[in-house]
Parts: sequence; structure tokens; C-alpha cells
Amino acid sequence: MKPFNSPILQRFVREPLTHFVVLGALIFAADHWVLGERGDPQEILITAKIYEDARSAFVGGMKREPTDAEMKVLTDRWVDNEVLYREGLALGMDRGDEAMKERVIFKVLTATQAGLAMPKIDEAGLRAWFETRRDRYDLPARFSFEEAVVAAGDATPEKLQKFVLALNTNKEPEVEAGLRIFKDRPRSNLIQSYGEPFADVLEKSAPNAWVVLQSNEGPRAVRLTELTPGRAVSYDEIKETVYNDWKEFTSTQLTKSAIRDIGKKYRIRYEGKSS
Repeated sequence: MKPFNSPILQRFVREPLTHFVVLGALIFAADHWVLGERGDPQEILITAKIYEDARSAFVGGMKREPTDAEMKVLTDRWVDNEVLYREGLALGMDRGDEAMKERVIFKVLTATQAGLAMPKIDEAGLRAWFETRRDRYDLPARFSFEEAVVAAGDATPEKLQKFVLALNTNKEPEVEAGLRIFKDRPRSNLIQSYGEPFADVLEKSAPNAWVVLQSNEGPRAVRLTELTPGRAVSYDEIKETVYNDWKEFTSTQLTKSAIRDIGKKYRIRYEGKSS
């Protein structure tokens, strides 16, 4: 299976404002399937291995376990790709591409998208669309901070409190530590890596003072060096960007709907579950 990289996987799982693009790295657990192994051509079986490969790919890219909703997004996208591939086989689009499943899928996807008609949207509609998605456009608070990394045995709350006290009073700490420097990290990144309570307390911390903060993985010795407040963005500032995003989002939804319509001819079943 091809490796997933984190940025692509993050955009994929978030249902991004991009066209419905088929990427080889996103067609997990597919290359080992040959036509003779598919069984009933009208049934799409999501095997335990496909499910596990999807989960492993997510964990490899995101460094955490997927939620049930995220797993549904991943398996739904796999089913969409499988529907496209089977349609390509039925239409003979695999000729010359037997070893290139992605190309067969792309051919059917392109043909499907060619038949879509984009709806119209006026200024009021575009503004309303923007307002419901402000979290995508407003500029988040950004944090620059440092973390002192001590040995696991010295990372207890008591020892870390003594450690930061020494740093804040310009005394020699009793333990050695490495230094990690983070620049302009958005709040969402802190929440993902350290947890929301960590981000809340760091945001209220005095600049350049070492503190011990509780994170998802235990206490950390950190100091805030700079905080850039977030800012709400107005529609007029990014009108063109919003329109392009709306077009891409709408195209994605129309394409997904068209593929799901095609997929109605197939029975979708999970391994171990009856139809």
C-alpha cells in the first residue's frame, strides 16, 4: 500500500473545498484486488482488511485513532472509488490500463463530472454560504512558544515545577533538558497536539515565563514567546476566494451525489454482516 502523507490525509478527512480528486494514495487496500476475487459483480464487500488498512493509514498520517465519523468518510470514499472502477470495467475503459486502476477510475470520474451542471448563486447566497463557514476563513490565534524536554523520569509535575522555578529565577536547573521551538502555530494545531486545556492556559500565560501545563500526554514545561490574536475576516476581503471555494465545494457535492446514484445498482456489505 502506498504511504499516506499527513496534509493530503487531513484535507481528505475534512471533506475539503476541492474537486473530487482520485489519488492513488487514497485508494487503500485496492491494488491486490483482481477481478476474479470480487465475487458477485453487483456486490461491493468492505472486508476487514480494507477497514483496517483505512484505519492504519489514518493513524499513520494523523497520529491518532479515527472517530467513527472519520472512518465512515474513509470507507465511503473507498466505496465511491470501487463504484467508479467497476463502471469503468463495465464500459471497457480498462483496455490498455489493466495495471492502472487509478486511471480507469479517473476516466469514469471525468465522464461523470462532464455531465454535471453547476447551479447559479447570487451575492446574497454567496454571503450566506460564507457566514456558515466562517471558521474556514477567520484568522486563528497563532502561538510561538518553547518547550523544555526533560528525561521521562524527570517529567513529574513536582520535578517540572522545580525546573521552571529555577529557569524563571535564573538559577541552574537540577536536570538537563533539550529545547523545542515552535513558531506561529495555530490554535487548532495546539489542540490536536496537546489538548484544548493546554491551549486555553497557554493563551492566558504571561509571555516569556516558564510554566508547567498539563497536556494530553502529561505535564510539559513551556513558555509563551509571542501570541498573535485571531481576527475575523470580512466577506469583501476574500470575495473571489469564497466564490472559488463555493464552486469547488458544489462540484464535490454534485459529483459525490452522481457517484452515489451510480452506486445504487450495487449492494454494499461489510464483511461479517448480512445484507
